[in-house]
Amino acid sequence: MFCGVALVMFGNYYGYDSIGPIAEMLSTQLHYTDTQIGLLNGIYSAPNIFLVAVGGVLVDRFSARIMVLVTTFICLLGAILTAIGDPFPVMATGRLLFGIGSETLVVAVMVALAQWFTGGGYFAFLIALNLSLARLGSYLADRSPSFARELYAGGWQPPMWLAVAFAALSLAGALLYYYVDRREAPRGTLNVPPPPERIDWRSLGQFPGGYWLLVATCVTFYSVIFPFRSTFAIKYLQEAHGLSLDQASTLNSYVFLAAAFATPVFGLLLDRTRRNNLLLVVGSVLLPASFVVLGLMPAGAGLSTALLGLSFSLLPAVLWPTVPSYTTPAHLGTAYGLMTTLQNAGLFVVNVAAGHFNDVYHASARNPAGYAPMLWFFGVLSFVAFVCMLVLWVSGWRKPALA
Repeated sequence: MFCGVALVMFGNYYGYDSIGPIAEMLSTQLHYTDTQIGLLNGIYSAPNIFLVAVGGVLVDRFSARIMVLVTTFICLLGAILTAIGDPFPVMATGRLLFGIGSETLVVAVMVALAQWFTGGGYFAFLIALNLSLARLGSYLADRSPSFARELYAGGWQPPMWLAVAFAALSLAGALLYYYVDRREAPRGTLNVPPPPERIDWRSLGQFPGGYWLLVATCVTFYSVIFPFRSTFAIKYLQEAHGLSLDQASTLNSYVFLAAAFATPVFGLLLDRTRRNNLLLVVGSVLLPASFVVLGLMPAGAGLSTALLGLSFSLLPAVLWPTVPSYTTPAHLGTAYGLMTTLQNAGLFVVNVAAGHFNDVYHASARNPAGYAPMLWFFGVLSFVAFVCMLVLWVSGWRKPALA
């Protein structure tokens, strides 16, 4: 079962990160603007602003195995439309369809893991391991210009058909999970599933300030990580630092490679120390530091990548397990649902905004300075995340006494 859902997430994350390596090709071969390139990942998040609030309800209504199968099929259709690509509305529709399937897929996988492994003593580790395998999918997407060099030599489209192959692998994993789960469910092997991830709007006013600081950190942090590293970083490294596609994609991939191996380690560190807020401060300060290095040091791309990789490994490993400390079990689904909803809103807005900055300031290989406003934009968002965590640490907010 775990192998099945691991393949699902592995292939799905490859598909999400497949745009970054071809971003420069989309600009030169199809003449897409950076705003359009940003929209290709931003539009992925747009439906999730709303669908995450009902994704858990659908899983609860139709079962995790059915929703995993259905949503991976939707993602495959989206990947096919994206590979067909030109004109731009076709590719954008493909990314929209991919996003519609993907977020509910993630919720369904979380429920599936809970059904199988809750109470076994290693549930948290398996969640971290599943996340690590997803990061490996992102890593391979960034390394694809190296191991699939012949495809990239053929232009922007062949790499997108490779992403379709990974989406098909994800569907194969879903079929494997469906078969095992359907066989074992009548035998009583599975645990009772958790409540669906739906938002109870009436409880929002009861969340303490500490929770909202976590939300602000989540939104700003992920609005920097994914729009930069998954959308614009490879193109930026090519045009502003003079790296080849192979060099830029390899350097960018190290962020995801570090997260694949380090995230479970930081999760274990949290279990041992219980220093949630201090670890969050450390993880958040590394993010703005990475942009300071990138903007001020001409040869700082490697160090910036290392800092960003550490931040991407540490902060998510601590952020998500910290949420229950600022709410009660009765409101946990609402807390996670709202956080994920706002996170996707941030991803949509920032992807488009960053691309717009690049277009307005004519960022290109001929004008590398035009990328400075985008870097400042990401740097300010990173600093906001750090300030929120610093306030949380200093304030000493603890778990509220909610009814």
